[in-house]
Amino acid sequence: MSTANDQPLKRALTTPLLYFFILGDVLGAGVYVLIGQVAADAGGAVWVPLAVALALALLTAASYAELATKYPRAGGASHYATRAYGPFAGFLAGFCMLAAGIVSVGALARGFAGDYLTAFVTVPVALVAVLFLAALALVNARGIRESTRANVVATVIEVGGLAIIVVLGAWLLLRGDGDPGRLTRLGTAEQGAASAVLSGAVLAYYSFVGFETSVNVAEETRDPRRSYPRALFGALITAGAVYVLVGLAASAAVPTGTLAQSSGPLLEVVRAAGGVPVWLFSAIALVAVANGALLTGIMSSRLAYGMARDGLLPAALTKVLPGRRTPWAAIAATTALSMLLALTGSVATLASTLVLLLLVVFFMVNTAALVLRRDPGGASGHFRAPTVVPVLGAASCVLLATRVEPEVWLRGLIVLGVGLVLAAVAAARRDTERAPV
Repeated sequence: MSTANDQPLKRALTTPLLYFFILGDVLGAGVYVLIGQVAADAGGAVWVPLAVALALALLTAASYAELATKYPRAGGASHYATRAYGPFAGFLAGFCMLAAGIVSVGALARGFAGDYLTAFVTVPVALVAVLFLAALALVNARGIRESTRANVVATVIEVGGLAIIVVLGAWLLLRGDGDPGRLTRLGTAEQGAASAVLSGAVLAYYSFVGFETSVNVAEETRDPRRSYPRALFGALITAGAVYVLVGLAASAAVPTGTLAQSSGPLLEVVRAAGGVPVWLFSAIALVAVANGALLTGIMSSRLAYGMARDGLLPAALTKVLPGRRTPWAAIAATTALSMLLALTGSVATLASTLVLLLLVVFFMVNTAALVLRRDPGGASGHFRAPTVVPVLGAASCVLLATRVEPEVWLRGLIVLGVGLVLAAVAAARRDTERAPV
């Protein structure tokens, strides 16, 4: 009788399907919420840090493409770190991914409670965040089928919302109401141009995260050696082009100060242009934010469940609902932590914390790509990036980390400290289990 371990996953994903899977993961809610914060850090030329963030994301994506085509199996960064550095590093990578997901959901909960919601009703942010996360947990617990069906509809809606912003921005410029001069203004009163771009890029980087989860479906791709790099780079470049166009439209249409002060910055473009009801675009933005939080919540709860099943987290997290077969304990735990974060941090702080955690993971992936070139195993004829690319990718992680604020570093170091302790406990337990009786 075959088991789950010797039964390979079905290879069903073609290049177009994989492309849209990654595009849907990247084109999420970040730009709906954070473009105003990017403007506050970088100045009027919002498109510049967005373009820089895209370039830096492509460096790390190249390392993911190499590793995913060499080792086309689920596990992602944790698997690569384990192969390169051992199970301690593998656990830390997996823990950082889990923590980043929990932080992201908390950030999106606060984004949901901002100006987009006040177009309909004014409610305290804390109350909205708690009710929002509780509702998402119920949808998550109901079942993966219902959640993914909702995602298909929501992805179409959120992409349509970004297209509306690009069209409205162009219309404003054509009728002479915009200010193209803002598109070249970099820097703030506190920072020069170069420093402002890097600070803005840290937040803009949040808009591109999501591509790293696609390595988990490389095992289910028909020809990962050819399909995965094409789909990955194509989706990232497409998302980058959309984000740059949105940045150009928002910056030209709305004064930088107005963008920076708004928790619903794209709504300011709608108000300036007219023609589209404010309530309609607010509804689109709320769908985008909710969809991003739902997808990330699903990933976080399943990752927590999987780590608990492998003995890396408390066994209580493996409990599932009898009828639905969904990991209710992991859903409850990750939701509770997201609630705590949503109640104690701003959107910008939480987004920067997520980026910091992912920078740790991305640094390990970039360096693992170099270390594992000595490994003769893996699929033959896999994608191979020029050596300088993973080197630059690792360097870019260090560079962006230096732009993270001290408050965010404090949060991040606490999370990393917990991860290191749990990794040590898991390693000790594993050594005990392997010791001869």
